[in-house]
Amino acid sequence: MKTFAALYRAIDESTKTNDKVNHLAAYFASGVSDIDKLWTIALFTHRRPPRSVSTTLLRLWSSEISGLPLWLFEETYHVVGDLAETIALVVPNTTNNLDHGLTYWIQKIRMLKEMTEEAKKQFILDSWQELDSETCFLFNKIITGGFRVGVSQNLIVKSLAKYLKEEDSRIAHRLMGNWHPDDTSWQELFHDNIQNADISKPYPFFLAYSLEDELEALGSPTDWSAEFKWDGIRGQVIKRQGDIFVWSRGEELVTEKYPEFNVLQTVTSQDNFVIDGEILPYKNGAPMNFNDLQTRIGRKNLTVKILKDHPVVLMAYDLLEFQGEDIRDKPISERRMLLKQLLLNLHQPNIFLSSQDYTFDDWQEYAKMRADAASKGAEGVMLKKLNSTYQTGRRKGDWWKWKVAPFTVDAVMIYAQRGHGRRANLYTDFTFAVWDDEGKLVPFTKAYSGLTDAEFGEVSKFVRQNTLEKFGPVNAVKPELVFELAFEGIAKSSRHKSGIALRFPRIVRWRRDKPASEAEKLTNLIQMLT
Repeated sequence: MKTFAALYRAIDESTKTNDKVNHLAAYFASGVSDIDKLWTIALFTHRRPPRSVSTTLLRLWSSEISGLPLWLFEETYHVVGDLAETIALVVPNTTNNLDHGLTYWIQKIRMLKEMTEEAKKQFILDSWQELDSETCFLFNKIITGGFRVGVSQNLIVKSLAKYLKEEDSRIAHRLMGNWHPDDTSWQELFHDNIQNADISKPYPFFLAYSLEDELEALGSPTDWSAEFKWDGIRGQVIKRQGDIFVWSRGEELVTEKYPEFNVLQTVTSQDNFVIDGEILPYKNGAPMNFNDLQTRIGRKNLTVKILKDHPVVLMAYDLLEFQGEDIRDKPISERRMLLKQLLLNLHQPNIFLSSQDYTFDDWQEYAKMRADAASKGAEGVMLKKLNSTYQTGRRKGDWWKWKVAPFTVDAVMIYAQRGHGRRANLYTDFTFAVWDDEGKLVPFTKAYSGLTDAEFGEVSKFVRQNTLEKFGPVNAVKPELVFELAFEGIAKSSRHKSGIALRFPRIVRWRRDKPASEAEKLTNLIQMLT
């Protein structure tokens, strides 16, 4: 555990990508066991053990063992901003030289699920007193299920590629799918022949950056093609050996949530392919609102009514595997030809080409296409270089997403809450409101990003000086500050008092020039629904 703690500290203190890669590669080469390596990768790639003890009990027990009244522990937690760190700071630590490995502690933590509350408490208290401050912090991180550090999937891929002396793309593919340290060995994950891999395994997604430069900076318009960008969930539909698998971009196997694609099993003439596309709510020949898709996502059981009211299709963007062959190295112009051929042979009404490929001689034609996206139900266009291969992760150069301009609204901040981590002493999480017909402020959305550190400091000072009431960690403040918010879409919502829900709200700027009385009216937002 101490070796893992040293790795965590080194990564947490590093600001340079190459340094983090080197720290990870050195850790893998340090002699830690293969199973500890696997659990390290699992923790960094969101395969954490589920929480087995409630945070309420952890706060209560740490209050008892530290001698702090519960109210004082809670105040300390709000200032520190991280429960795992707060507990590590207040519980008495030991100088015990015992050093069990990472896997030892994870297995012990997982056993808690079957214990009585009293047995859980005894184990937790004994563990806190056995661990030093640094390892106690990581123990708490794992047990609360809140293990996060500045390590992306791409960093893990690069560090493993360096350690194993392999290509990034091969490592990235190995890490995809439903593997877990319980049922996968280091040998199986990285050294066995690729043909022995799980047949459900998807490919790493190729992600685009938002276009910020002028179109002319991309070179000749004839080197590019465009297609509409749809607002759904990016996914891969896989058919191998007659079985169907559906993966989301978040590496979640979601086959059971989208039974519409099971019809592919009846197409016996086409097998061993992987289609990349957008899972989209779609009815009567047109895309539906993203909220309709969320209705599907949040349900454990899909009733006949839900499937009828919120059907989905796959807007196919790309073909990654064809007749069992990985074709990601072929240019997209060739992959799209094969995709069209495959879709023609599949002849499935709920899987079709995202849009035709548009290639123009003039950049202004691309701009016109983008301007027309909203009328098609799309959120913009994708620009793709005709000779581009299918790469791994987010890359600049070959693919760009060019969204339509977002909606904006001026709203009043009415609630504020402290952030976490390095922003634990700042108020960074805000609730905003607009005016109803009776002249009352109605909360309608939250936003957490968009201000500079200096602006967060100013707003935090205002919150401290203008708090009207407290609800736990939430401060109700004088409704005086106005902010411009941007959002991608709006939908009806019975869950919110305002009756609406925004898609991807974020702060654009602080409207210091505008009084609260000039903020938006709710009726104007509701009109956007029609």
